[in-house]
Amino acid sequence: MSGAREPIDLTNCDREPIHQLGAIQPFGFLLAISSDWIVTRASANLAEFLGVEQPDALGRPVSSVITPEALHTIRNKLTTLRGPDVGERIFDIALMPDQSRFDLAVHFNENQVILEGEPGQEVRRNAPSLSMRGMMSRLDQTETIEAFFREGARQARALTGFDRVMVYRFDEGGSGEVVAEAARSGIGSFLGLHYPASDIPVQARALYLRNLFRIIADIEAVPVPVLPQLDEHGQPLDLSMSVLRSVSPIHIEYLKNMGVGASLSISIVVDGKLWGLFACHHYGPHLPSAQNRSTAELFGQMFASRLESRERRLALDYETKARRIADRLLTSVADNASLLDDPAWLIEALADVIPADGIGVWINGRLALAGIGPDETSFAALVRHLNRNAAGRIYAVDRLADTYPDLAVDDGVAGMLAIPISRSPRDYVVLFRQELVRTVRWGGDPHKPVEYGPNGPRLTPRKSFEAWSELVRGRSRPFTEAERHVAETIRVTLIEVVLRLTDEASMARQAANERQELLIAELNHRVRNILSLITGIIRQSQTTSVSVGDYIRQIEGRVQSLARAHDQITRDHWAPASLRQLLLAETAAYFGKNAQRIQMHGEDVLLEPQAFSTAALVFHELMTNSAKYGSLSAAGSGTVQLGWHRDDEGNLHIGWREKDGPPVVEPIRHGFGSTIIRRSIPYDLGGKAEIRYVRDGLEADFNIPARYVVEPTSEPPNSAPVGATERRTIADDHQPLSGLNVLLVENNLIIAMDGEDILRRLGGKVTTAPSVAETMETLASQSFDLALLDVNLGDETSFGIADRLAAEGVPFLFATGYGEGIAQANSHSDAPVLQKPYTMEGVTNILGRVPLPKRQ
Repeated sequence: MSGAREPIDLTNCDREPIHQLGAIQPFGFLLAISSDWIVTRASANLAEFLGVEQPDALGRPVSSVITPEALHTIRNKLTTLRGPDVGERIFDIALMPDQSRFDLAVHFNENQVILEGEPGQEVRRNAPSLSMRGMMSRLDQTETIEAFFREGARQARALTGFDRVMVYRFDEGGSGEVVAEAARSGIGSFLGLHYPASDIPVQARALYLRNLFRIIADIEAVPVPVLPQLDEHGQPLDLSMSVLRSVSPIHIEYLKNMGVGASLSISIVVDGKLWGLFACHHYGPHLPSAQNRSTAELFGQMFASRLESRERRLALDYETKARRIADRLLTSVADNASLLDDPAWLIEALADVIPADGIGVWINGRLALAGIGPDETSFAALVRHLNRNAAGRIYAVDRLADTYPDLAVDDGVAGMLAIPISRSPRDYVVLFRQELVRTVRWGGDPHKPVEYGPNGPRLTPRKSFEAWSELVRGRSRPFTEAERHVAETIRVTLIEVVLRLTDEASMARQAANERQELLIAELNHRVRNILSLITGIIRQSQTTSVSVGDYIRQIEGRVQSLARAHDQITRDHWAPASLRQLLLAETAAYFGKNAQRIQMHGEDVLLEPQAFSTAALVFHELMTNSAKYGSLSAAGSGTVQLGWHRDDEGNLHIGWREKDGPPVVEPIRHGFGSTIIRRSIPYDLGGKAEIRYVRDGLEADFNIPARYVVEPTSEPPNSAPVGATERRTIADDHQPLSGLNVLLVENNLIIAMDGEDILRRLGGKVTTAPSVAETMETLASQSFDLALLDVNLGDETSFGIADRLAAEGVPFLFATGYGEGIAQANSHSDAPVLQKPYTMEGVTNILGRVPLPKRQ
């Protein structure tokens, strides 16, 4: 073997155990504490902060190192932790008798508690940068995604005080691009630069998903060891979730090569994946206060949530447009089968949805080509490749020559999206994209070999970060995830056409309808699960305080109002929905049999989904306030006159008039509900809202712009509106499940905890299982009087559990975020179905339809 040194690159860093470096940064201290509250490890600088030498602290109770009062506070805070990758913060706490104040971070590490502390910093009061509501409002007001990124960088810099804050987005290959930047003047700009995937090793990316926040206060600081380095099993301490975790020498050298003195990163996680980072650089030591860092971490999560909502909204709009075009394709080809042999027509039909430069069609061994692409021989060879490898799936590449090097394709063709449109034999529509020659500006040469350096030949980062341009060839513009989703919709559509042309039309239409209904039901299911999570989190966070209980009931009412509105607009596939039905649903839900006290008049109109949800919140708050303080609070006497009409320009005017209630006085302080009433329609819809506190009763007038208002095509059915379940107060002693053993099958922990609480309040003895397998094991060892089964358990359903319960004579009911048809599309179609989210009223009502056994 030759002794010559081979060029190496930064991917060798992937093997470095960066979570087990055995040291922390010196701006704080660390204690590892056993389950019986004995100090097992401590940082060597403990005496600097707590006045106790590190060797003297080991083996001693924590209460001998910090005050018992501080320990009590810490133990209480630990009770709020759920899961291994969660930490809590405690600010401005005295740890010693001299009342020295510290900021703490605590988390669990297997069977240990990790306590990290740093001296508390005085935080400026009333700092406008710390107003999270204001920050989110400024983000929401940005019109373009580029402006959204810029505002995010600006807000993060205001929070942290770093010299440079970048929004750094990863592509599918792991490389990153600086898509926004906020920096102090005179230090240049990194905006638009790309950085290779090797700059962030694999294990670092994994940590970014677990621990969303990383501060490096001073790259020149000397790490402080945590001793002893190894435990009795010879294992180092896992510092993955540590705030103070020291820094890899490789990364320190990387930052030095960039001229950076301190850094901070906040993970941007979208849909469970690492979308990118807030990357912050300072050109000297810099340590924001623990409170500001905690606020910045929360800001990062809120930013990611807003970004996820924007991306999903754009994808939904895109896919809605695509479905319309897919329907047009279906109709056109069904009427004229020869269109499938006309690729030029297909290019024109698909161009508005999936831009392409060429197309190839292969049906029953016949082919047609148009635009750029392979010749007939190469296209036939490509189909054979697809039959072997694509397996009936949508398949997209942006470097065709790399994927199929033996395929003779014009050099100008670089991208391909293959859409299988039959079952057997496999037919295809293949879209081609030409090569996109472009210049990429890198932050340094991404191909430059790593030189030998002080950390060894395989561990020295590249030194040059000067802008370096590369001409990229052989690639097309990638097919986006949204375009692939659209291609899947087109695949389903064209499969139906081809099957229809081969005398299988009935079966294909049924499959397409089922897929479409499943897509709609899946959207409904996901939104309902989000609502269930919100309701569950609120309930699990409540205290015994009456004011907190009132707060929880207000939030629950608002969430359930949105759920009713969501049901109404998704029932018609996200189409405009009836104003009258909205008002009837709110009235029935809040007042039940007393709904006649709200007297409505006006010709029904339809509201676009955005306006529909906004109106649902506004009228929920009006009815809530009236029931508490206004005309509907008086026993049987007060009424509300609720009328609406459209003016000559099509704008919708709605009037609310309360009569015969207690005298009205304008409140001194306007709460959140009043703010929703006054500001939602003007802010969200560009309309008008006027509230008048007349002594005889509250008066309100609203104007919704014509662009949100649609004339109904026909009269709505005279039936109970969606979600119009009568709202009732459940007495604390009303326990229909008293003495009964109840099985709850639910795969989401928070939702399960919410359901458990409700069932226990109704008297049941509850056992919970998350999956079919665990449920079957539980049924083998226990007997139950009643079961509540979530229909969808991730990648399985509870129908098999229902079969076993039916065989054993155990009554059961389904719970679902889908429509009732999903739950009842099985052999137990007569089983009652509870619509999520779980509520006390909903569960109590559904129990009236179940034959419960009697217990003495």
